[in-house]
Amino acid sequence: MRIGLAGVGRIGAFHASTLAGIDAVEEVVVADLDTDLAQHVAADQGLSMAPDIDSLLASDPDAFVITTATTAHAELIRKAVAAGIPTFCEKPVAATLDETIALSELVEGLGVPVHVGFQRRFDAGYRRARAAVESGELGTIHALRALTHDRQPPHAAYIPTSGGIFRDCSVHDFDIVRFVTGHDVATVHATGGNKGADFFAEAGDVDTGAAILTLDDGTIVTATATRYSGAGHDVRLEVMGSEGSIAVGLDDTLALRSAEEGVTFPAGPPHDSFMQRFHAAYVAELTAFCDVAAGRAPVPCTVRDALQAFRVAEACERSRAEGRAVAMAEIADAPALAGVEK
Repeated sequence: MRIGLAGVGRIGAFHASTLAGIDAVEEVVVADLDTDLAQHVAADQGLSMAPDIDSLLASDPDAFVITTATTAHAELIRKAVAAGIPTFCEKPVAATLDETIALSELVEGLGVPVHVGFQRRFDAGYRRARAAVESGELGTIHALRALTHDRQPPHAAYIPTSGGIFRDCSVHDFDIVRFVTGHDVATVHATGGNKGADFFAEAGDVDTGAAILTLDDGTIVTATATRYSGAGHDVRLEVMGSEGSIAVGLDDTLALRSAEEGVTFPAGPPHDSFMQRFHAAYVAELTAFCDVAAGRAPVPCTVRDALQAFRVAEACERSRAEGRAVAMAEIADAPALAGVEK
């Protein structure tokens, strides 16, 4: 299998290396607007290089991976599916809700596989939580608590193009809540604040956000996100049921210490970044994409899924701005997606 990859920044270089190590992959060809960077990554990892992304697509790869800046995602997906090339794209597939809806309808109509990068679906802990819910071992699910806490904020230049903390960070929690519970969000009430660098407020964003979600079966979910978790990168999910509870991320890497005397858990060290926290999940995700591209498996995380998570983030931003609860019925959806099984 010959795979083309567009965008060789931090996550792109990591994905290129991962793909090169998969048995089914014979060649990885990279391209980037920064040709010097593409040359460096190709030489460093022993990969091939295309002079530009259009040339890469024209070379008819067996599959295509998009890890460019968000602003290029939608256009590259359109080009790839028009050429009939199975595609993997890091989230989000587009910068706006309207464009995400348009892409979902396009991909659905053409039938070309497009796998969106929500890597938590491939993390062993989240998959175990999903199995616990599906099997009924936790009883009736009453509440979930999800959090995404970054150890340190990104560069100031990133924030104005990030889409805001709910679209950039919490969208992963919104997707995984759907994945674990099998239910959609019905209403949201969100807020946020700034106690850190001025560039968040200057971009109309917040450095810390919180949302209360009510699922369509009445389950309550709290989701928090922050750019300032100095204790370590902290991503967790707690699922509370009538017969038991389960937690994802509750191990010795936990970025939390006990106030109780004599407690030595967690032993540490904590994770520094999402790349470290989800390394194994990223590898499993790209291995699964190779199976999708080869026609051996269905798409495990579709543009439909990405749209639903994006809609929740959109509702949170509206709720934060307007200071009120927002029903998901207020947020535009693609008619063809109604009732799709997750």
